[in-house]
Amino acid sequence: MRLLSLFLSLAACAFAQSESFNHVQWTMTLDQTSAAPGATVLAHLEARVDPDWHMYSLTTPPGPIPTTIKTVNGNAIANVTFFEPPPIRKYDANFPADTETYEGTQVFLARIELKKDVAPGDVTLAFQPRYQTCSGTQCIPARTRDLTAVLKVVAGTPAAVLSIPAGYIEAKPNSAQANAATDAVPSSEGGILAFLAVAFGVGLASIFTPCVFPMIPITMSYFTGQRGGVAQAVTFCLGIVVLFTSMGLATTLLLGPSGVTQLGSSPWVNGFISLIFFVFGLSLLGAFEITIPSSVLTKLNAASNSGGYIGSLLMGLTFALASFACVGPFMGTLLAASVQGGKLRPIIGMATFSSGLALPFFVLALFPGWLAKMPRSGEWLARVKVVMGFFVLAAMLKYLYSLDAVLQTGILTRERFLATWIVLLAVAGAYLLGFVRLPGISKDEDLGVFRLLIGMFLIVNACSLVPGMFNSRLGEIEAYIPPPTGSGFGGAAAGGDLQWIENDLTGAFAQAKAGGKYVLVNFTGYACTNCHWMKANMFTKPEVSGVMKNMVLVDLYTDGTDAASVANQKLEEETFKTVAIPFYVLYDSNQNVVATFPKGLTRDSSEYLAFLNTRGGTAAPASVADTGLSNTPFKTLDGAPISTADWKGKVVVLNYWATWCIPCRAEIPEFNKLHQDLASKGVEIVGISMDEDGADVVKAFLKRNPMKYTVGIGSGSMDSALPITVVLDRNGKAVQRFEGLIDKPEELRSAIAKAQNAG
Repeated sequence: MRLLSLFLSLAACAFAQSESFNHVQWTMTLDQTSAAPGATVLAHLEARVDPDWHMYSLTTPPGPIPTTIKTVNGNAIANVTFFEPPPIRKYDANFPADTETYEGTQVFLARIELKKDVAPGDVTLAFQPRYQTCSGTQCIPARTRDLTAVLKVVAGTPAAVLSIPAGYIEAKPNSAQANAATDAVPSSEGGILAFLAVAFGVGLASIFTPCVFPMIPITMSYFTGQRGGVAQAVTFCLGIVVLFTSMGLATTLLLGPSGVTQLGSSPWVNGFISLIFFVFGLSLLGAFEITIPSSVLTKLNAASNSGGYIGSLLMGLTFALASFACVGPFMGTLLAASVQGGKLRPIIGMATFSSGLALPFFVLALFPGWLAKMPRSGEWLARVKVVMGFFVLAAMLKYLYSLDAVLQTGILTRERFLATWIVLLAVAGAYLLGFVRLPGISKDEDLGVFRLLIGMFLIVNACSLVPGMFNSRLGEIEAYIPPPTGSGFGGAAAGGDLQWIENDLTGAFAQAKAGGKYVLVNFTGYACTNCHWMKANMFTKPEVSGVMKNMVLVDLYTDGTDAASVANQKLEEETFKTVAIPFYVLYDSNQNVVATFPKGLTRDSSEYLAFLNTRGGTAAPASVADTGLSNTPFKTLDGAPISTADWKGKVVVLNYWATWCIPCRAEIPEFNKLHQDLASKGVEIVGISMDEDGADVVKAFLKRNPMKYTVGIGSGSMDSALPITVVLDRNGKAVQRFEGLIDKPEELRSAIAKAQNAG
């Protein structure tokens, strides 16, 4: 705590905000006080730069932060074009590149075209320049100023003659940006079209979820034996659309949007799906044939032979129930958003969603009709049917596991699950190789190369699952199977070394408060495949787990049958307006929401790391602690935290810098030399980048300008001049603070020697 308080007092001094850091005074005037609707007026944006300071042009090459001007509240503006005066262009060896700067008093011009339908009266024209300033020893991070002027719109006002002075250039890169930044209110038509586009896209993308995609071969095998071609396909797809729309609306009306997710995790639903798959699997293996009773067939024949269509509708019902576990969260979130947009939105939205989901199956359903017209060749179709039976039984196990997980019986353990899968795959391979006698392979039939390869492939995959019984990771398959529990044959838990609190958010907050840590809340589900994948494949990545180890982690299950799941689901829906899982929320130790990650599953570790590291950039670092110094002060270029514990007992030279800061760049060679001379003597050189663009721009900079000492990333948001260098003794006490360029290195070395001798 003493070290923390010392850092707090140090940082409060180092990063105190002050208007003395302005260095540019802005004013805005118009060349005329009134104009007619549709007229063009000229605005003068004058910038008076303090002596010995400069700012950069709107079109300066990459390196420093260029000046930008944004249009604010542009409801009366049709278009804006910005012009800048001739800058001072010269080569800057610190970048190295030509830079364009302004000194003294400069006037930027904005050519404003008013809308033709702007209403008469006073109109406020507002712009917001953003600029960086530098002197010979310091640089100020980019800041903004608000400029306004009032124009009276009067019909019939004569048009003024506009003149752009010689030498002014059009700021093309930023004029488009400024126009795009003009405030606009989307029309209701655009809103509904965007909503429907999202609904259709989500439905189309749902085909790739773990629950839906495995249904493709099952659907194909069903249509292989059917007749009707396009009509059967249309019936099947209409069944999906009608069933999803009606079931989704009925569930929402009865249970609310969150009821859809609960239905997808219902033990009754998963038990029913498992039973259906078990019956289908035994039938495909030849145990019996699923046929419609003769009495029903008689009635169907009397109804114009409509039995095939009823079968397609029943297949659509089975598909709808089987896919709920994965698409239910999408539907719940979609319904939660649609009910706020009127009575018709849920109906139209769900119809659009289910149409997007059904479209791929319509295309696939056409193929079995075409395949059925082809002449049969040997017994290969019977072999496909038998092998498909093994796969259906394997798929059944996934829903049995969901049933077991939701009820928390612990019967279907990871070892039993994988043992069953291994046996099913191995027996399927042995069947194709001729060692298991089932329909489809004659006793004296030769073993073809194609059948040999497939049989070997199945047996190899069965063997590859064996390490999973000892809690080894199985990659993508982890989304479908029970996670490691630390018991049984293995010893590793599901989250690796990460410790998770289950269904106790209050306890997590208390633990976070005591340790000054952040809380990562994982809204998850016992039967959620994407949730399992994230824990098995994302949270075990070293760069991700390294950050998460310094957080309090809590699992809030939302799909169980217990009171905790009901409360967790209500919390997610009421607080974040979603019922999707997984859904991740980052809290600080004071229970404030810092960031959310609504995307759920991601395979990009840098994307998830960006979410985890949001905690450093939510506010300007008024103190070192605000950047996380108390526990995870700064992050490395790879996203892992830098802890002050690593500096204990060392003299620390803490340098705040940025890639756009000229004097910061000039100091790097001296810091490299200090590191080389003093690292072995217990002196830690730490450079904290305050770049807004984060690690990417710093990594690119380091390729050209090596920094041999520790480099970290700060928040990128501050109001203080850079560079700032602070020397701390072995107890964390500030010995000396340097503002701006250290042009006398011997003074810095003297401060380091003083810190080494202190205490």
